[in-house]
Amino acid sequence: MGEPPARSQVAGHTITPHTASSLHAAGALALVGSGEYLPAMQSLEAALIEDAVQRGKRRAYIQIPTAAGRESADRLEYWRTLGAEQGRRIGVETTFLPVLNREHADDAQLAAQIQDVALVYMSGGDPRYLAESLRGTRVGAAIEAHWRTGGALAGCSAGAMVMARHVPSFRLHFGAATEGLALTPEIQVLPHFNRIFQLAFKGSSGDGVLLGIEDLTALVKASGGDHWRVEGQGAVHILSGLPKRLLRSGEEIQL
Repeated sequence: MGEPPARSQVAGHTITPHTASSLHAAGALALVGSGEYLPAMQSLEAALIEDAVQRGKRRAYIQIPTAAGRESADRLEYWRTLGAEQGRRIGVETTFLPVLNREHADDAQLAAQIQDVALVYMSGGDPRYLAESLRGTRVGAAIEAHWRTGGALAGCSAGAMVMARHVPSFRLHFGAATEGLALTPEIQVLPHFNRIFQLAFKGSSGDGVLLGIEDLTALVKASGGDHWRVEGQGAVHILSGLPKRLLRSGEEIQL
């Protein structure tokens, strides 16, 4: 008899690759309050990569910096370097995909680079700009297809916010609600929740459950799983859509 397939741990779930059901499951998903590419989040990012590798993806990750697309060249270089350093710590190839605006997001050659990597990571910045840049584009479609075929997808701060059906609005913004990517249509995220509290936002659009996720904290669902688990140093706050509750690292919830 041959040896059993390798296993990995993501969000407390043991993952066995290439079963009949897992081959058709969407990949792991991480909603992160802050801390993308920092050493404190290394074990989470490494586990997400391993989950997707066991689904047949290539051991590499792509940085999607679009939310910071209107920031300075120095800031973009900061994000590129931060991601590359994390990749060296984990021991994987990294690619900083230069998708800085909607025109870039509709570039077929850039979109084609996404499909086979293990992890796609949408980092922080302006959530409205990110949603408006990616929605209905080739890169946006490639991100969704990558996740639905077993790739891991992480969004930090703005990257987590745009996965909702609608992006939560800040109180000082007077425009209409922004449509998100609707990858987690029943969940909305308020990131940095220990620093930017609920009063800073206009509130939920009514799309299911509203969550506040603290810095250096993630809510993670393994590929093929139906429960979310808190990982990291802080907490996740259930604000509306379910009874109010505080979840600490290691606790799980079904959403």
